[in-house]
Amino acid sequence: MQILRPIQQSDFDALKLIANESGHGFTSLPVDDTLLQEKITRSESSFSKHVTSPFDEGYLFVLEDLESCEIIGTTAIEAAVGTQVPLYHYHLGKTVHHSSTLNVYNTVDILSMCNDYTGCSEICTLFLRENHRKGLAGRFLSRIRFAFMADQSSRFSETVIAEMRGVSDAQGHSPFWQWLQEHFFSIEFPQADHLVGLGDKVFISELMPKYPIYANLLSKEAQAVIGHVHEKTKPALKLLQKEGFEHRGYVDLFDAGPTVEAKLGNIRTVQNSHEVKVKIVESVHSDKTYAISNQKLENFKATFTQNALLDIKAAELSLSKKEAEALGLENNDSVRVFKL
Repeated sequence: MQILRPIQQSDFDALKLIANESGHGFTSLPVDDTLLQEKITRSESSFSKHVTSPFDEGYLFVLEDLESCEIIGTTAIEAAVGTQVPLYHYHLGKTVHHSSTLNVYNTVDILSMCNDYTGCSEICTLFLRENHRKGLAGRFLSRIRFAFMADQSSRFSETVIAEMRGVSDAQGHSPFWQWLQEHFFSIEFPQADHLVGLGDKVFISELMPKYPIYANLLSKEAQAVIGHVHEKTKPALKLLQKEGFEHRGYVDLFDAGPTVEAKLGNIRTVQNSHEVKVKIVESVHSDKTYAISNQKLENFKATFTQNALLDIKAAELSLSKKEAEALGLENNDSVRVFKL
């Protein structure tokens, strides 16, 4: 059985292993002991705080295999991005060059730097170790965050975003960054990527071009990757699109990967999940797989299983004793459940 729960201090070694495995472009988990430790401490503080509106909280979860006691994945939510450290994006828009005298009309794509997503909640840091990527664990990690957000809605913004990793090669080189590097930055993409992961974003405002960039002036290679995702990120993007997330022209400053957005109340998992009471039984089995969360905060736990049976009319979930114990549930406790 696999259980999602808030990260603890004892999970540091596992988090560091995941940070090493995640590779280039995964800036939310830098390979830095001090910063990883700070992420754990900040998450513990966020779960324990009394919050009436989102600010600078960060909620980091780990997926644990109870049989092997191994941490096999992570996922996280930032309550309100850009409130402490500026969050920059490019917005892909258009400008028109028109001369009635010469009968010339040209529409040109432009990239304008902005902070439009300041204050939005962000889902991030989804990583599943490679030997566990078969089955439903990845889908569970992606969707269960929305169940948590629905139950703790006062802690999150109405708008939810996800920054998707852009195109880069095996060495971590981005075609989009290579153009910026040549003309403005003079540092390699992995170094810039690492600095962002460390929270050092001052160089962005210092060196980033101050005016909109005409996209047709970029190299053909850079133009080709604007708004496209890394090959390994395609499954994650498809999951979010099924949840109702849309790309509205915002891309990452460094690799031009798309940022997608949705309103929390419109997300498919939020709309299709049910709050029901638990009826604990010795054993039960269904041909459907259910994702179940115990709706708690500091003691939050969630899992996915076929050892459950949902009766929507009765607002009741029959749940096997083993899963109920793992989730810390008793008879008549409330849970949020959805079909996975």
